[in-house]
Amino acid sequence: MSIFTVASRYAKSLLDLSKEKGSEDIIKGDIDQVIAVLKENSQLQKVLKNPIIKADKKRAILSGIFEGKVNPLVLSFFGILVDKGRANILFEIANEFVRSYNEFKGIVNATVVSATSLSDEILTELQKTLEQEINNQVILKNNVDPLLIGGIVVRVGDKQIDASIAGRLDKLKKHFVSQGI
Repeated sequence: MSIFTVASRYAKSLLDLSKEKGSEDIIKGDIDQVIAVLKENSQLQKVLKNPIIKADKKRAILSGIFEGKVNPLVLSFFGILVDKGRANILFEIANEFVRSYNEFKGIVNATVVSATSLSDEILTELQKTLEQEINNQVILKNNVDPLLIGGIVVRVGDKQIDASIAGRLDKLKKHFVSQGI
């Protein structure tokens, strides 16, 4: 079974349980915290992936890091993962939980790529516009690519709007090539 399939099943189980308890927003916040810790600490990921380290030690490490900082449901979930030998994919499960949570809540991730960093006001206005267009909450991320020269490229799901100067120049080039110019 693929890692994605396993991660998806565990994430769905945690989301279902958190919805049942009415604490999905709290659990989502805790999982965001777990993801941040795992991203910052590659050693922790290596320990969780190491098959030589015993389950008790992994459980103690996770408890030591997260006890008192996350909901007891999350700690209990970690224990299940360790017992089932799935601590090695904790990071993937956490990311899949966030994706499933966002889908459940109708939250869409979007990216705007620009030649320079956009101001908070512009990002807020673009976020509001996107939310009105797609009738969902949008989490907007700004990436910088100086090769765009100017303008922006917006990606929402599998859709892309290219309003960049580089994109326009590329279209113009293709037009000239197709005309034999």
